[in-house]
Parts: sequence; structure tokens; C-alpha cells
Amino acid sequence: MANPKIAIIIGSTRDVRYGIKPARWIYDTASKRTDIDVELVDLREFPLPFFNEKASNAWVPTQNEVGQRWQRKVAEFDGYIFVTPEYNRSLSAALKNALDFAYPEWNRKPAAAVGYGSVGAARAVEHLRTIAIELQMAPTRTGVHIQGTDFITTLQQGRDLTELTHLETNVKDMLDELVWWANALKTAREA
Repeated sequence: MANPKIAIIIGSTRDVRYGIKPARWIYDTASKRTDIDVELVDLREFPLPFFNEKASNAWVPTQNEVGQRWQRKVAEFDGYIFVTPEYNRSLSAALKNALDFAYPEWNRKPAAAVGYGSVGAARAVEHLRTIAIELQMAPTRTGVHIQGTDFITTLQQGRDLTELTHLETNVKDMLDELVWWANALKTAREA
């Protein structure tokens, strides 16, 4: 079986955003594995309008061309790692909107999360997991949370994320779980 193809989705589109840093870090880490193929997917490359379709594309084809392009991109993958900030105890509007713009493309695929912020985006990741369940995804138990002093020193003082060696166990466990679920669900989808 071919390696599962995993999208690492950068969940913030802000002009000044931290998310690119952990996205590249998790990409570099995952790229070293031999059991997974990863691709960075930047929501900035998909300037989706606020969702204003007649219904979910589970029921009615999407009319918006960027939405259609986004759905094709999402469909390419066997699983996802969402790199998410926490804004007001939830994920970014851009990420929520991107999730809403697809439905069957997400179904029966695993979702993992790397969160960042003062509490490591713990509440945003929890919210993301419930959204993933509604989209018929299988969220992994383990996530990676860049929080508190780790977040501040990597944001404001230039500390490199590779120095946060205490996160390595969670990164490995998250990727192991994601690969297991991606393989299991890919086999089931193909059966």
C-alpha cells in the first residue's frame, strides 16, 4: 500500500501569523518518516468567501470556483494535520469556513491538530475535534500544544521549535496515531 498522503493545513490567514512556524516544524518532522507523505496547504492560497452556498456540497454542488478548487485539494489527501491558533476560545474563522466548504472530501479520514497560543489552543483543538466528528472524520487522541512560555519565546524571542524537546513524544505519538488511522480508513474506503 502506498503511504498515506497527509495535508498539513495552516489554519490562519492573518497578515502577521505565527502558524507558518509550527506548520513548517511539523512538516519537517513528518517528512523524515518513511510511512507518510506530507504537503503543506496554506489557506491563503484558497481565498474562500464566507460560506454562502445553497447548502453543503454533500447535497448541492458548490458554485464558487475557489470553493470547488478547495474541495479538489482536500480530496487529494488521506488525512489532515490542522495547525490552529486559538481566537476567543475557538479556531480561526478562516479555518472554520474552509471546513464548512467541503463535506464528502473530509469523510472517513483522520484529523490531528497542532495548536498554539497561551493555552496551546487547547479549547480550539477541542472545538476542532467536535467539528471533525460532524464531518465524519476520526480525530486523533494526541495533539501537540505549543503554549505559555514555549509559545512566547518562539513567537517573540526567536527560539526555535526544535528546541522544545519535551514536545517530541507528543509529536511522535500524534503522527503514529494519524498514520495508523490513515492506513486503516484508507483500506476501509477502498474496500
